[in-house]
Amino acid sequence: MFQSKRRAARNSQKRNLIVYSNPDSIISEQFRTLRTNVHFLTGGKKSTLLLTSPSSGEGKSTAAANLAVSMAQQKEKVLLIDANLRDPDVHFIFKISNNTGLADVLAGRVDLEDTVYHTEIGNLDILTSGQLDSNPAELLGSESMQTLFQKALQEYDLIIIDSPPVLEVTDTKLLANKSDGVILVISEGRTGLEKATEAKKALEFARAKIFGVILNEM
Repeated sequence: MFQSKRRAARNSQKRNLIVYSNPDSIISEQFRTLRTNVHFLTGGKKSTLLLTSPSSGEGKSTAAANLAVSMAQQKEKVLLIDANLRDPDVHFIFKISNNTGLADVLAGRVDLEDTVYHTEIGNLDILTSGQLDSNPAELLGSESMQTLFQKALQEYDLIIIDSPPVLEVTDTKLLANKSDGVILVISEGRTGLEKATEAKKALEFARAKIFGVILNEM
């Protein structure tokens, strides 16, 4: 009952993919600027890019979704992965099924190509979180995760990963270490300087390459 109410509340929020629904907005232009910066930082090479935040509720999933849409509209083939196995959001944002996804692929129950959801937004595909039945950190830190990245990069130009908050679980540090770059999303008026600094140190400890910060006005 609790989970059903929680899902209903999330659906009622109707979080906008503003890059798609309102491409002429100032926010959409900001995501296009971010898209350009990502191109420069990756040198145009196939890459994995992780988005995280210090804590929950800072808008990182919405930022990851909008960046993925913006990149895909530029004729790049993009795979958005919901790696927040404990508290997934991506399937809510896109209003798609989460019957199978990343957890199922990593557990060997399904193949990647049979699980990916093909959207009608540019060249954007989505891998939702799937059904978790084991420890998330063990799955995300496994060799299977690295193999998934390698396999996906044969098909996609960019992998964008929506990860858990870096200060709440160890999962993000494991993923950050495997990614080519990390963007930290912080919320104006919500994220304190101490938490932002702590998050940066946690990512540096994981030997992550921090590309930059998104200041989210919520």
